[in-house]
Amino acid sequence: MRLTAFLAQAATMAVMTTMVVAPAQAAPVAPGVIRPVRGCAELVRDYAIPGAATHVVSATLVEANGTEPAQCDVRGYVEPAVNFKLRLPTDTYRGRYVQHGCPGECGVMEQAPPECGPRNPDLAVAQTDDGHVGKGDFPANISDASWAEDNQAARDDFYFRAPHVVSVAVKKLIQRFYGAPPKQSYFFGCSTGGREGLILAQRYPHDFDGISVGSPAIFLGPLNGIYIAFAAKTNMGADGQSILTREKLPALHAAVLAACDHLDGLVDGQLDDPRRCRFDPGTVQCSAGTDDPDCLTPAQVAVVRKLYDGPRDPDGTRLYPGWQTRGSELSWDGHLVPNEFSSARPFPDQFLQYMAYPIGRPQSSLAEIEFTVEELRRLKPESIAGNAASLDMREFRRSGGKLIMWSGWDDQSIPAVGMLDYYQRVWQRSGGLQATQQWLRTYVIPSKYHAWTGGSRLTEFETFNALVDWVERGRAPVGIVATGTNPEGGPRTRPVYPYPLVARYDGTGSVDEARNFVPVRPPGRLNDVIHWAGEDLYHRPGPVAR
Repeated sequence: MRLTAFLAQAATMAVMTTMVVAPAQAAPVAPGVIRPVRGCAELVRDYAIPGAATHVVSATLVEANGTEPAQCDVRGYVEPAVNFKLRLPTDTYRGRYVQHGCPGECGVMEQAPPECGPRNPDLAVAQTDDGHVGKGDFPANISDASWAEDNQAARDDFYFRAPHVVSVAVKKLIQRFYGAPPKQSYFFGCSTGGREGLILAQRYPHDFDGISVGSPAIFLGPLNGIYIAFAAKTNMGADGQSILTREKLPALHAAVLAACDHLDGLVDGQLDDPRRCRFDPGTVQCSAGTDDPDCLTPAQVAVVRKLYDGPRDPDGTRLYPGWQTRGSELSWDGHLVPNEFSSARPFPDQFLQYMAYPIGRPQSSLAEIEFTVEELRRLKPESIAGNAASLDMREFRRSGGKLIMWSGWDDQSIPAVGMLDYYQRVWQRSGGLQATQQWLRTYVIPSKYHAWTGGSRLTEFETFNALVDWVERGRAPVGIVATGTNPEGGPRTRPVYPYPLVARYDGTGSVDEARNFVPVRPPGRLNDVIHWAGEDLYHRPGPVAR
């Protein structure tokens, strides 16, 4: 079937079936609570699991409270040092296991926000620090990479091993506690957690029945060592201070909306596809000799133009498949424009100092990094081990696995266009878009910032119900509702349809209610592939073991 015909058919079917998944309070659950067959404390022991030798150091019975069910709180580690924590409900478990991904450089076991992992009381839930403990308090500790300086085992745990061995270990613990392994297993992660989810589908395709990845960090070295470093250095003057300041962002964003908000047919404070916007920051340049809050200096105009274009080498070759989108400007505060809580500079600096290059070889830093094809090549050897860029997920598909991939159009840390580039490469290799959407569907949320970051028009995008329905009932998701606020501060809901379908207002009712939108196909052919200097990385999955 031709692509245009498929898109038209999909849009028609979506309207007819009204399969829009709203963010319900709890997903439908299989009947019957599964009770433990042994006491919580009996889990404390050593487990000789092949390839995942496991030690449970504590298992504590915790009474129910207002937010959590009664549970067995399990703490342990998989050798050599992959710490995990596991919640095993004692009165509400119904057979589902959920594993959460971790943020940044990991080193923590923080509870995932709703869009990055569900909090339903009937789930067995596990998290891991990916094999190391970050220095400092959250969120500074997720920027720390000093643990990777001379510890290859810790690097490998972070790159690919930890999520897999924790899934193996936890399933054994679930079987011991309840008398049976989980009926279904799910993985949810954003950012680094999204990278983990793709790695699981690519390298360990039988670990999970369903995987949801948000804002996935598909590339390790090119993202952290080139793209994020480029954004930080582009906005750094010779004195180390920011050229573009946070005070200028509201006026810049307002100018973008004034120029482009109408392009999708609604003036609603968000751009449905920023790629259609051609706003030039030079149109808001200050008059000679002035520097007011509602305009940009020539130096600031130059910074914004570079951010909109993305990293290139001196000859113009792209060094990463992405750039800052027009409309994302408010999300730059604290990320591209440092503030007192920012990790914009420490994060790439730590990566370049301690993790970016093979152990024993010359390292770099944010101050020293140069944006050249040669430097990208120098990042590749170690990056390959942690990339989630393989296009081959045939075994995951054959095993019956289902994958939802999503990002926000205004993602300030990992551009959504890079995810769409990867998606098109996958479906071109996997029998076409229609065939690929039988097991992988991708969503791009207008105005949404990176992963769990708040502040955008649409802030929450919860995929749990949709993924469970797909895995357990065979009902592929068509529309998933994103929630947020309108420019006046009131509630807004919008359906987000499988890419490339987009939501269009049907002309009736409030523009802040999802029910008043229908899916349509955009004009023209899909052309999301981005040509850049690292294209050989798509065909080079990292090792499963060293």
